[in-house]
Amino acid sequence: MGPFRETWTKAEVEAVIARGDPAELLYVPLVVSLDPPGRVWAEQICLRLAGHPSPDVRGNALLGLGHLARIFRSLHRRRVQPAIEAGLQDRDPGVRGHASSAAEDVAWYLGWVLAGREHTRGRPVCPR
Repeated sequence: MGPFRETWTKAEVEAVIARGDPAELLYVPLVVSLDPPGRVWAEQICLRLAGHPSPDVRGNALLGLGHLARIFRSLHRRRVQPAIEAGLQDRDPGVRGHASSAAEDVAWYLGWVLAGREHTRGRPVCPR
């Protein structure tokens, strides 16, 4: 796919995933979360990539989940929360940083309190 473009079709996203090149894959979570065609599909893509071997791909997938929280004000908690919490414990500092951003987004937009981030309990939630 080449350099980052703001919009890709679902077919283009799937083609990048099928090729599996981390240099391309790292853009997928950003593309699907900044201009998502739908929450469920974009969330599933980000969750798929949150466990990728490449830290750049993993980190961007977690960041994408935070974008989706902001845009939709809804995520599948039983699936998303463990992914973000795992990212907070990732061996890579960049992944941990993106997971921290996602944790802040789900705390602010969804009111979630994640493991290890109990200090956010009682903080205000973004009004709709």
